[in-house]
Amino acid sequence: MYQIGWFSTGRDKAARDLLQAVQNSIEQGEIETEIAFVFCSHEPGESEESDLFIRLVEDYNIPLVCFSYPKFKKKESTLIPNDVDTLSLWELGLRILPYRAFKNRMVTPQKNQTQALPQWRLDYDREVMRRLKRFGDPDLCVLAGYMLIVGKEMCQRYNMINLHPAAPGGPAGSWQEVVWQLIENRAQKTGVMMHLVTPELDQGPPVSYCTFPIRGTSFDKYWAELEGQPPAEIKQSQGENNQLFRLIRQHGLAREFPLIIATIKAFSQGRVRISVGQVVDAVGNPIGGYDLTGEIDEILKGTL
Repeated sequence: MYQIGWFSTGRDKAARDLLQAVQNSIEQGEIETEIAFVFCSHEPGESEESDLFIRLVEDYNIPLVCFSYPKFKKKESTLIPNDVDTLSLWELGLRILPYRAFKNRMVTPQKNQTQALPQWRLDYDREVMRRLKRFGDPDLCVLAGYMLIVGKEMCQRYNMINLHPAAPGGPAGSWQEVVWQLIENRAQKTGVMMHLVTPELDQGPPVSYCTFPIRGTSFDKYWAELEGQPPAEIKQSQGENNQLFRLIRQHGLAREFPLIIATIKAFSQGRVRISVGQVVDAVGNPIGGYDLTGEIDEILKGTL
């Protein structure tokens, strides 16, 4: 049986919803796999949201390992920068899952930047791997609301994938940043992708993706309203209330859960796999990501 590992901090409802969606697909026979373990980087009693996530995992009788990174950091970290204005999520070793939590992000990392994690983060990863050793090496690991940058050693140990709210070659950054860049660039289409997790935040090679047009009947009237208006002014005056911004986000968000499920299904069926840090097809040929657009469009037919 194809096995996946699940990594989450369980910080919000989205983390629970995603686990439920995948587990339901497994129970209904849509995905021939099993979740070998769930790792949660919070422990019981740390937050109401993570407690709900932990109870959900227990209700499914999935093996669960909890290990608190806030407690570990407090215990192990002795050097904290005094200048809060320059303190970045990179320096703290925190990672925000792109599809939900970028509103709390303090900086945008430079493309292709590799962050040297603080010592406590390296030690934390090593302890996580030690605690998960009894499960062996799952075929695939999914980051689903995991609030930590994954260090090099863990990336080498596991084949890990994560979601990014843009198509391969598309804008980088949070989903908000992605949408505004699409508007600013007068883009014709966009998408959602799963990418291989590397120490370079959100810069791993595409694993799977789907695309969709942001032109046509539903979109054109909103593009017309923007004629002659600089995107920066629209962003400042309307923000996330802008209708085009909201519509692009709606179409992207609708594809995120289906893409994650379809990706796990494609892996479990051997249509795509990871070999020595490369994404390859069924016969081992390197590919620039597995195109699941047709499958996702079929799933969403009549819903948007």
